[in-house]
Amino acid sequence: MSGTVRVVVADDERMVRTALRVILDAEPDLEVVGEATTGAEAVSVVRDRLPDVVLMDVRMPEIDGIRATGQILATLSAPPRIVVVTTFENDSYVYDALRAGASGFLLKRAAAEELIQAVRLVARSDSLLFPAKVRELAARHSSARAAAPWTARLTEREAEVLRLMTTGLTNAEIAGRMGVGPATVKTHVASVLAKTGTRDRTQAVIAAYESGFVRPR
Repeated sequence: MSGTVRVVVADDERMVRTALRVILDAEPDLEVVGEATTGAEAVSVVRDRLPDVVLMDVRMPEIDGIRATGQILATLSAPPRIVVVTTFENDSYVYDALRAGASGFLLKRAAAEELIQAVRLVARSDSLLFPAKVRELAARHSSARAAAPWTARLTEREAEVLRLMTTGLTNAEIAGRMGVGPATVKTHVASVLAKTGTRDRTQAVIAAYESGFVRPR
């Protein structure tokens, strides 16, 4: 992604919204273009402002961040990347939000540098946000089940790319591991997302664990 990353902040606490806005607006490539205090308002603001990234409090009045995430992704043809903001990283709400389509999560106690890096990383969608924790959540909530039909449709190269994606590697890092060019990896990643029916790397990792394609260790 090039240019300014447009961000909407959704949180029912005014101090949290203000702090996030101050931190993000201080960066030349980031801009907060809207705020919301409830999940329903978040859906409305996102539809109106069309941001690149949404920082979504997981627990809000009216409808929570999980339902708001699902509504945004279901109703926009080019939805933003959504990062759920939570107090506890092991909260079951976090995994539910990831399954609903969120691209990652961020702790409310995160340092300013982590917040800035998270927004930029999710906007690029070139790697996983906190890959170790995403894998841990996926492994904890996955259960033994029959393999999904898409697993048989992956080529050998695509299967390798998906396994490397689950480790949190960027396209450039995957290219180095496989001895191919980044453009080739980008093509494989796009094919993996299409065949798994997922919109980004985080969702592909969730699908990999829930289908049994990747087994918890």
